[in-house]
Amino acid sequence: MTPLRAAPFLVAGLLMAAPASARDYGQQGTVWSVIEPDLLEQIHARLTHLEKTGETAKLGEELKRRTIARVNRPEPVAGIDSAAAARSWRFDPTISVERDIADDKGRVIVAAGTRVNPLDTVPLRVPLVFLDGDDPEQLAWATRRYASTRAKLILVRGAPLELMKARQRRFYFDQGGNLVKHFGIRAVPATVEQQGRVLIITEQPVRPKERASS
Repeated sequence: MTPLRAAPFLVAGLLMAAPASARDYGQQGTVWSVIEPDLLEQIHARLTHLEKTGETAKLGEELKRRTIARVNRPEPVAGIDSAAAARSWRFDPTISVERDIADDKGRVIVAAGTRVNPLDTVPLRVPLVFLDGDDPEQLAWATRRYASTRAKLILVRGAPLELMKARQRRFYFDQGGNLVKHFGIRAVPATVEQQGRVLIITEQPVRPKERASS
């Protein structure tokens, strides 16, 4: 990463630290015109020093390393256990429109209070399969059970890129746990499948006879 590209990250850190060395100009309303140039001079001097000492290159490499590591292995979704017992429930995605939705000419096409089911227009055509990518038993179960389907395998833990290369199929990752929170999933493996106008969500432990390696 070049010093120029690293500068925004360094500026953010310097701005946080700057008040410790800022001058006291009292409570006058015109202090901003004086402080801003002062801060810019401090930042410029600090950046110049970092460039001369090679620190910007080191910081850039560290940022690059951390970014690559996070892409290869995202932060695991917190609070998700391995399923110990089967649990299944219906999930109705219907929402109530909070305000009128109008077209470009101002004509109301969906009135406030209208109940809309997204599955009517965007059906879930393939199962969503949530699993722990670091659990060999869950991986074997999911890839064997859904070997001939277009199911989306979504990790809550693990290295999706590594698995894609090893198993020659696409893996996704539930970044931040947004999907499991939305569906109320607390354990994996878990599946989400459409049944009519609702979704059927099932958490299920891997049975002993399904634990053979894929």
